[in-house]
Amino acid sequence: MRTDRLVAILLMLQRREQTTAAEVARELEVSERTARRDLDALAMAGVPVYATQGRGGGWRLVGGARTDLSGLTASEARALFLVAGQASAATPAVKAALRKLVQALPEPFRVQAEAAASSLVVDPQRWGSSPVEPRAPHFLDQLQDAVIRGVQVRLGYLDREGTETERTVHPLGIVAKGPSWYLVANTDAGRRTFRVDRVTAATPTDDPAHRPDDFDLATSWREIADEVDRKRTPLEIRAVCTPPGISVLRIAFGNRLEVGGPTTDGRIEVVIRGHNEYILAGELAGLVEWTEVTSPPAVRDRLASIGNALVKLYN
Repeated sequence: MRTDRLVAILLMLQRREQTTAAEVARELEVSERTARRDLDALAMAGVPVYATQGRGGGWRLVGGARTDLSGLTASEARALFLVAGQASAATPAVKAALRKLVQALPEPFRVQAEAAASSLVVDPQRWGSSPVEPRAPHFLDQLQDAVIRGVQVRLGYLDREGTETERTVHPLGIVAKGPSWYLVANTDAGRRTFRVDRVTAATPTDDPAHRPDDFDLATSWREIADEVDRKRTPLEIRAVCTPPGISVLRIAFGNRLEVGGPTTDGRIEVVIRGHNEYILAGELAGLVEWTEVTSPPAVRDRLASIGNALVKLYN
């Protein structure tokens, strides 16, 4: 705790040029005696700080000196540089910025931060999948800049049918979802989401974007993602599953699975979402050891048909 106070006092001196023990005590919620001891400790540690007596006196840094101390703790510094390693997914600009920041750290932190940069490899590919080299979409920088500056953008966009349109949008935020980037924006037709790799033109204007006071990007994206999931998997089936099979269903269906309560025979009620009855029945066919579909009848009939076909083929 004392180290944190010394860091805070040093930053106060840099910010205010002069401070008193009483001001330090008030801001850090300690006694004036503790504040004076901390200020003396800074001077004894070699920090160029001195006190002036009398009315208008206080503590100052010699010659307005500044330090390279960033205010980061050792664990915070390590966490930052874990994303700056050569094999990390951070952009070159992020890596360059963090490598400059390392020079501003105190010496004891610097060694650990530099070690953290080479201590982690992030391999996003699943076993058996083809390698994919992620690339930032062409207009990502322009759209991010428009979000930050809060200006409208004239947007050219290619929809999923291949039709190109132009419109003026009010950018609200950028979201990375897996390998894809999305722009969340207000339009004349309401709030919309645009895949950045389908943007064909992005021209910022000088007109301010209208951003609702209560807008929160994370909350908005959760709502968008939930709606997309519901549209992609409109069919819901109800089933009962043995307790050991729940972990299997979680692996197989992820967030398409909702686990309910127990039934009278000890099994557990579940709801599973899927694209249609054929695909969902195919996914469930290998899980009959743990799961029994109770509705809708069309999925049960499809499972029975799959079972008959399997028996005929392999009996």
